[in-house]
Amino acid sequence: MRSRARILGLLLLSFLAGSAAYAQQQNSATGPSDIVKRGEYLARAGDCIACHTAPEGRTFAGGRAMPTPFGTLYSSNITPDRETGVGKWTADDFYVTMHRGRFPDGGLIYPAMPFASYTKVTRADSDAIFAYLKSIPPVNQKNREHDLRFPYNNRELILGWRTLFFTEGEFKPDPGKSAEWNRGAYLVEGLGHCGMCHSPINALGGTSQSDAFKGGLIPMQNWYAPSLTSNREAGLGDWSIQEIVDLLKTGVSARGVVYGPMAEVVFNSLQYLTDEDTRAMAVYLKGIAEPAPRPPAATTLPSTESSLLISLGKTVYDNKCATCHGAQGEGKTPGWPPLAGNQSIEMESAVNPIRMVLNGGYPPGTAGNPKPYGMPPFAGQLSDNEVAAVVSYIRTAWGNRGTAVSAREANELRSAPLD
Repeated sequence: MRSRARILGLLLLSFLAGSAAYAQQQNSATGPSDIVKRGEYLARAGDCIACHTAPEGRTFAGGRAMPTPFGTLYSSNITPDRETGVGKWTADDFYVTMHRGRFPDGGLIYPAMPFASYTKVTRADSDAIFAYLKSIPPVNQKNREHDLRFPYNNRELILGWRTLFFTEGEFKPDPGKSAEWNRGAYLVEGLGHCGMCHSPINALGGTSQSDAFKGGLIPMQNWYAPSLTSNREAGLGDWSIQEIVDLLKTGVSARGVVYGPMAEVVFNSLQYLTDEDTRAMAVYLKGIAEPAPRPPAATTLPSTESSLLISLGKTVYDNKCATCHGAQGEGKTPGWPPLAGNQSIEMESAVNPIRMVLNGGYPPGTAGNPKPYGMPPFAGQLSDNEVAAVVSYIRTAWGNRGTAVSAREANELRSAPLD
């Protein structure tokens, strides 16, 4: 998950689903190697490597810095090292951590670890993940102390957070929905913890139940994770199941392309899901989308300054962008996404299009899209005014219904971290 704040995005998990009795039956029918293999799948599906592996670090040895509005947290070592990792833990200890958000000694875990989602994971799946972690090479690397400002360095405050935002309990299937829909719900809401990125975070660092999956800024990465419920943003209600599957599995589809943190999620995690699990996620995601009217067309910008901004934006677009994206923003999928009528361009938040112009990016290289086309960065070629101008033009041209952005917004994102 990168910090889960990174992580941007839609995710998932295991081979098992259904009742606890079914899970126990499956465990009794498989040997130790099968459980380890299934645990590896679950750890991959949950993108555990994103948070628990630092850049240039040893796999699962922790130490990744996760900046938050409250200070910096550092992920923990989950290799089976007996001194610095989870080598002395039992399967019960690991389940308590996943299910209750507490260390084996009862200590409180900061909710950067998405235990509010992990609590939905079945005991069988938790045991499989633990079996896999016990099978990997141990790494002797001490966990780094968190660097949190007062009073957030007082762990007792987590009790208040838990009272407001944490409900313990495994996933309960909805009897009114299909088995496939429930499987998708289990994947998205559980180990996948998609809501960590795709939900707004309030001043207390939590998300209310009513705001789940309604989109939000990822403060640790300065990207915007769009709403999964609103069809004005990433809501997939008018997408076909296959279009959603393609996006999750390969990072590209006839309707869109993933960049930024979501590209990493697809690369590290989603591309490895079974076809059945990917389709189940698609069915669930399509089912939670709520119809929403398109926003009203952006009004004609009244000021001379704004008019000049749009005029400059067209000039920049014609010189820098039209060759790939087309004179009328029509694009050429899958290599060059269309910009006309593109929901990601029109969203209320302009963070993502500004970052794409500044930093460029690539969709993930996946088995289904091994040689993705990328977009070059323009931060070194365009001034803040030019970045604001071209983004404003793209958001308002060809019938797009976004609004203009300012040079100040471009400047604030110019120094945003790239990872």
